[in-house]
Amino acid sequence: PLKRKLIALDVGAEGGFNADHLFLKKYENFFNPILVEPNLSEAEKLKKKYTVIEKGLWSTNCIKKLYITGKNPGGTSMYKPWKEGFDLYNPYDNYFRLYDITDEIDVECTTIKDSLDNLNIKELDYLKIDTQGAEYEILKGIGNYFPLLMKIEVQIFTMYKDMPNWTEILNYIYKLDYMLCSWEKIGAHMTQSPIEMDMYFVPNFLTEKGKKLILSRENEFAFLMLIFGQVRLLQTISKKLEFKLNSNISKIRDKFFD
Repeated sequence: PLKRKLIALDVGAEGGFNADHLFLKKYENFFNPILVEPNLSEAEKLKKKYTVIEKGLWSTNCIKKLYITGKNPGGTSMYKPWKEGFDLYNPYDNYFRLYDITDEIDVECTTIKDSLDNLNIKELDYLKIDTQGAEYEILKGIGNYFPLLMKIEVQIFTMYKDMPNWTEILNYIYKLDYMLCSWEKIGAHMTQSPIEMDMYFVPNFLTEKGKKLILSRENEFAFLMLIFGQVRLLQTISKKLEFKLNSNISKIRDKFFD
């Protein structure tokens, strides 16, 4: 049972909330989504359906250059595409042409904390960041908004010049008392391990901070874990932390793995 809609912040929400169908469409009604879109023309389209933050996000309030890749809007970034970084992705098909910079614009940036404060948001339940290399800087502006589940795009081998190393992102997230619970490979590459992936994080239930965060929103946490398919981990955490609904949660069948 949920007493309210879950607050979801979608940073890099091209096409709208849940455009990549991370969970079944029937669950979208359980969310109050907030989308970030610094491109004013795109923001106007999204505002017809969603709450929209019409600024970029960064670790501080500042002005940043946004490099637009018109042939592939999803490649637009605060960092310049780096041709040498593309060899591991698709060196035989002139893949880099899709990342030609077609425009550069100055974007006013703010932080997650200031944005949610201005919207009078008290708690953030779900955070998704897919910003082509800017994920680390955006996370540094999170303040005291600690989500129950985060989906972060991470590039193990960078496509963009001077973006932070992926280990910096992981170290920062772990210091916030989160644990990695899943990853999914993105796209083709030349190596035998993923070089770009979506990583999912939940509060670390083995630390006091993580335990307290989960128990403060027990039902909301269980809901997110279920719709993202984390049944077995939810059952482990539910038993360990003695959820009020533990007897019900323990009976759930994981139809994918069972």
